[in-house]
Amino acid sequence: MKKLLEDEQNLVIGLGRTDGAMETPNFRFVQVDLSQTPLSEQLLQQIFPTGDFEKVVLINNAGWIGQVGYIGELAIEEYQKLLQINVLAPAFLMNEYVRRYKGALHQERLVVNISSGAAKKVIDGWAGYASSKAALNLITQIAQEEANLTGSGIRFFALAPGVVDTDMQTAIRGSSKASFSALEKFIDLKQNGQLSAPSETAERIMYLLRHPAEFKEVIQDVRNF
Repeated sequence: MKKLLEDEQNLVIGLGRTDGAMETPNFRFVQVDLSQTPLSEQLLQQIFPTGDFEKVVLINNAGWIGQVGYIGELAIEEYQKLLQINVLAPAFLMNEYVRRYKGALHQERLVVNISSGAAKKVIDGWAGYASSKAALNLITQIAQEEANLTGSGIRFFALAPGVVDTDMQTAIRGSSKASFSALEKFIDLKQNGQLSAPSETAERIMYLLRHPAEFKEVIQDVRNF
């Protein structure tokens, strides 16, 4: 978000549960809990602005690791919340985005869903998280296929950010080895300084936003460019 705000020509609208207001004129904060549905029309009007913008971008960055544990030990409420945040919320926002901007052929339109390399891996204890990101990948691919068929011109990407030094990694390291056999590997990544800095990942995302024509496939990974 900070990278986008550096350009005063950008209008950045951020969503979050707690007040994330910034003292900059090109930022708007919309308070919303994406683990709850539905979003009201009033909120949608704030999230999706109208205007003669050169480019309109939706970045679905919200994600949650959820409960790390084996199937048969998962709390249903936690599982439902994870799917709401990781799958239903971005799918709902994508649906509204397309509905509102599919006819704006004079504008460049991009949707970037932050996915995960876990979407393609079998990882014990991560049934909820990995499957939610796999679902997000497929939704994104279908959205691109539909855009191609209708000629809307919208580009869709599901972007894996790599292993980034965020609160999610802290939560992963706090899980138990009985629920996640690869725990020591993730502890070592932190201790050995092998986690990517958030600023580095942000630069890669910005490159994708600025040069979408260089990327032909929907599924992308920042470690490949």
